[in-house]
Amino acid sequence: MDTIGKRWQAIKARIGAAALDAGRAPDSVRLLAVSKAHPASAIREVYTLGQRQFGENYLQEALAKQEELQDLAIEWHFIGPIQSNKTQPIARHFDWVHSVDRAKIADRLNAARGPGQAALQVCIQVNVSGEDSKSGTSAADAIALADHIRQLPKLRLRGLMAIPAPTHDPQEQQSQFRAVRDIYDSLQSAGHHLDTLSMGMSEDFPAAVQEGATIVRVGSAIFGARIKPTTEQST
Repeated sequence: MDTIGKRWQAIKARIGAAALDAGRAPDSVRLLAVSKAHPASAIREVYTLGQRQFGENYLQEALAKQEELQDLAIEWHFIGPIQSNKTQPIARHFDWVHSVDRAKIADRLNAARGPGQAALQVCIQVNVSGEDSKSGTSAADAIALADHIRQLPKLRLRGLMAIPAPTHDPQEQQSQFRAVRDIYDSLQSAGHHLDTLSMGMSEDFPAAVQEGATIVRVGSAIFGARIKPTTEQST
């Protein structure tokens, strides 16, 4: 088996083990293969192993891959920051959007979703670490944004996404993921029916799974180092 295949299998096994360690079923955590800066051929290779969900950060790069891979039944997830002028193609060409962080973006995605398309599955991105460089709404504003999204007929709110500040301290990792889970629980208590916590990446997903992650986003641990940096600023 090739290197990508071995890495994909290893990640799947680690996710299953992390779920069992947390007292959860292995299939309660889905792997989102983050394929940004990797070619369509690498996506096709992982697809043949059984992977169906792929995440992309950069719109133009993703659209080119979607064109090349249109023969495959891929579930496409947009996970990057969203500029207002990119909402229409994102709404039309993705199944999920993880990075909704303000009402204006939600409104534009709702308006742009095409006739006959199923509701766009969305997550609210929360900036749990309060970093100025990170997108995301504050914990205090998450409920108001969720209430707003609930009124939009072409969007279906599934849960939360977060990218906590990087740290090698396991306790700090878990603390940040627990804070996301607390926001999720607050939304549930406020009457929102959620089922998704998109959190955890290559270096920290075991801690995220301990705190309830249902989707972990893994790129380099599957595909290897990024082949080339992208200069696209359209996300």
